[in-house]
Amino acid sequence: MVKEKPNSTRIYDKDGFRRRAACICVRSEAEAEVLLVTSSRRPELWIVPGGGVEPDEESSLTATREVLEEAGVVGKLGRCLGVFENSEHMHRTEVYVMIVTQELEEWEDSKTIGRKRQWFSIEDALSQLALHKPTQRHYLQQLRHSKLSSSSSTPTIIAETNTTPTSSPQKSPSS
Repeated sequence: MVKEKPNSTRIYDKDGFRRRAACICVRSEAEAEVLLVTSSRRPELWIVPGGGVEPDEESSLTATREVLEEAGVVGKLGRCLGVFENSEHMHRTEVYVMIVTQELEEWEDSKTIGRKRQWFSIEDALSQLALHKPTQRHYLQQLRHSKLSSSSSTPTIIAETNTTPTSSPQKSPSS
């Protein structure tokens, strides 16, 4: 069953990309386990919770709203991993890290479309995302990378085919 959103308005940035936000939900500060949810289109497959930014909504609020709706969790919103660009589907997703502090027994999508959630190790999550949402694997790769390095306060745009942050519109020295 596909999730329908009545009265939903899609928001686009100055370049014509649809604005989205998502959260990599982690169990603890160790960031060893992440929470994935079943896809509304293919319930046997797993995805990172996220969705479209609403009018006059900050992307951080979108991210927390979407994880509550899709995964039934609340928590402490942490660093922004970057803005992930998908040129094929023309959207840019600002991805945050959230340390989960509460898991609800029932939540909106569990009741309306039977969505499920499950904790995965990073390796298992990467394998699951490869089956249905391979571009979301970049979120987890950036999670690992950002844990090792100091995070910048300005989100960088990360192209779907490139796992290292690039400053837009400059080109990297190796280009």
